[in-house]
Amino acid sequence: MSATGARNTPFSIIGSDVVITGNISASADLHIDGKIEGDLRCAALVQGADSEIRGSITAETVRLSGLVDGSVTAKDLVIAQTARVTGDIAYENITIEQGGQIVGQFSHRGTVHTGELKLITSEG
Repeated sequence: MSATGARNTPFSIIGSDVVITGNISASADLHIDGKIEGDLRCAALVQGADSEIRGSITAETVRLSGLVDGSVTAKDLVIAQTARVTGDIAYENITIEQGGQIVGQFSHRGTVHTGELKLITSEG
């Protein structure tokens, strides 16, 4: 089972004793308990409470529980009560648990609906 709960989806775990300096790009889901100094791009991310990420995060779904120092871009974002985030947040759907801390600006990435515009005039 993957970090997001989906079956048959590959995922990787970065343990609490691992420190990575450099950017990470993965097509799989990631569960991070260690420390990352660099930008992170993956399908889905679950961050452990004792984890530290210093760099930008880009993923479809993100659950943050540890320290993040950098921007976060996600379709679905959950900020857990133990999370401490410093950086700008771009999201479509967001949940912030009581106690979660964020210092930064929020921007909603809404889906663009294309449709027909009609001009309504009053004649009189």
